[in-house]
Amino acid sequence: MHIDLKDMTLIRELVQRRAGIVLDDSKGYLIEARVTALARKLGLATVEALLAKLRNPTPGDPVRAVEAVVEAMTTNETSFFRDATPFECVHRHVMPDLLARRAVERRLNIWSAASSTGQEPYTLAITLCEHFPQLASWTVTFIASDLSQDVLAKARAGRYSQMEMDRGMPAPLLAKYFRKDGGEYEANPDLRQMIDFRQVNLLEAWPTMPKLDLVFCRNVLIYFNQATKTKIIGRIRGLMRPDGYLFLGAAETTLGVDEAFERTAQEKSGCYRLRAAPAIPMLLPRPPAKAA
Repeated sequence: MHIDLKDMTLIRELVQRRAGIVLDDSKGYLIEARVTALARKLGLATVEALLAKLRNPTPGDPVRAVEAVVEAMTTNETSFFRDATPFECVHRHVMPDLLARRAVERRLNIWSAASSTGQEPYTLAITLCEHFPQLASWTVTFIASDLSQDVLAKARAGRYSQMEMDRGMPAPLLAKYFRKDGGEYEANPDLRQMIDFRQVNLLEAWPTMPKLDLVFCRNVLIYFNQATKTKIIGRIRGLMRPDGYLFLGAAETTLGVDEAFERTAQEKSGCYRLRAAPAIPMLLPRPPAKAA
């Protein structure tokens, strides 16, 4: 079904207002395809029936038309070990530094801010388990969030098809951290329990969080306009510890968005830190000064 200009504008404005996502003129076909599929999924007779619910939303609507359309317009492209370099940077540089900085308090706080169906936070959790077993005796708070309840349900279940596993999951790690269940693979309970999946709309109020050591906010800023990018990065900065780390997607940057951040030297990792982040604390007492 063709969606006329008036209803197309309604959808675009709704999605931008509720999720910050900018759908330009080139996204017309995408909007039509997803709205048509959504109407079928919701059991509505026509696309027009869904559009009518958008034009005249009613409290307590069991279809949740507004929320459903916003979720349908979000992009949930993801895979295990996506782009690889950021996770290698966490392994080689970020975690050794954070382990040194937090050696006394033995506490670590992590947020995957656009976790989609869970591949990113599970990849990060596997990276921690594989290379930093000492964290088993630390207090680790690992929050993963997304706008969509549907993708969060899949992430919490930790169940993936063979095709999803083939997109990035090495065979030895698949055997170690997942079990075959029918035609799917399910993440081991210990791995699932490491992560607290929550619904968070980056444009609305955020839940209370501890001061963050490590934030992944990858491949989501590209959908926002400049003002929204600045607002979100500023809010993330306010939650981070001064010596924490922020990871953005390969096509994203803090340049011209928030000058409090600077890119680290780890090439192609999308890793940023606050400017003039504190040096690694002195963990051992200095030797006594020699007498003159």
